Amino acid sequence: MGQLLVSGFAIGCIYALTSLGFVITFKSVGILNFAYGEMVMLGAFFATTLVVSLKMPLILGLLLVMIAMVGVGIVFAFGVYRPLRNKPVRTVVIATIGVSIALQALALIIWGPYPRSLPTLGAPEPINVFGVSILPHNLYIFGITIAVMVLLWLLYAKTSIGWKMQAVAQDAEAARLMGINVDFIIITTWVLSALLGGLAGFLLAPLFFITITVGFAAMLKAFAACIIGGFGSFPGAIVGGLFVGLAESLLAGYVSTAYKDALTFALLIVILLFLPQGLFGEKIGEKV
Repeated sequence: MGQLLVSGFAIGCIYALTSLGFVITFKSVGILNFAYGEMVMLGAFFATTLVVSLKMPLILGLLLVMIAMVGVGIVFAFGVYRPLRNKPVRTVVIATIGVSIALQALALIIWGPYPRSLPTLGAPEPINVFGVSILPHNLYIFGITIAVMVLLWLLYAKTSIGWKMQAVAQDAEAARLMGINVDFIIITTWVLSALLGGLAGFLLAPLFFITITVGFAAMLKAFAACIIGGFGSFPGAIVGGLFVGLAESLLAGYVSTAYKDALTFALLIVILLFLPQGLFGEKIGEKV
């Protein structure tokens, strides 16, 4: 049980980071970015290229991946969202699906069809704590996730740019009339989302073989986590990600690894039957 809980929390932290990036763009621009899994994929592939192919230290590789993801976020803002921002939401969503397919094809051309891997952060030998073997990489995942959560809270609660991001998320036109540079805030939001996706990909790379579909799989779990936690809720994204990770690990350990994904989504359906708005979602009354 202890071993499964540690593994579940580790993968749950990665799902939580992915969910946060997913929610950030949804709250700010009101669209579901179904190309977000490819941001995770790019982060993982950038990491393997820098650390494995170019023999860079892991920390330097992480720093360069974050710099590269800033560029990815800017390209998404100007190349995908900005030309379509006045179009119907469904048009933008379909465009993100097309971008997802295109990025997978581009990754296949650049990195090839063969799986890649990344060394773990810290020593490869597990640490024994009360009879539970914990990889140092998992400890890094826990620490980095907690640090990201604290930094996000400080950004949104204590800084002017965080307040402006919340204002734009609530009402972009009113924020513009108040003198807020809405375009800059939206670009910042896309960059922040890309950074979280790249970080999730970097942490995911040592745990799984990296292929062009690894980001899509992570995005599906993050999407489920957002629904469980309550779409648009930051605490919900975190709790939902941890919940999905733990459920996946426990179901794989006690039932079957072959059906863990199906069982996880079946559990999602059961939860939504009793909590349609999610764990942290708001109940909205509608006058008819």
